[in-house]
Amino acid sequence: MTSRGVVRLLNTSRGGVLCLAGEVDSAAVASFVARYGREPARVAAIDAGSVTALSPSGVELLLDHLEVAARAGRPVALRRSPVVARLLTAAGAGVLARFAEG
Repeated sequence: MTSRGVVRLLNTSRGGVLCLAGEVDSAAVASFVARYGREPARVAAIDAGSVTALSPSGVELLLDHLEVAARAGRPVALRRSPVVARLLTAAGAGVLARFAEG
């Protein structure tokens, strides 16, 4: 199964960035997990601003990274597309209030 979405970790001078783009389906998430492992990475930002569709496993991946950062007291800039914002709100992601739009 080929995915039309991308999930990657980028290293920048400001820290790690979790990047999600396109139609992030279960295949894109599985590819990410195979490459980087199941444990949420330490990230300074999440860029989901160009996501056009997000599967339940994509929402879970995103929330896992946000929740780990929140528990550690680390600020994470979150750039989200309207699709992502709607899905996270629907998922009851109260943790979002702690993250800046980035």
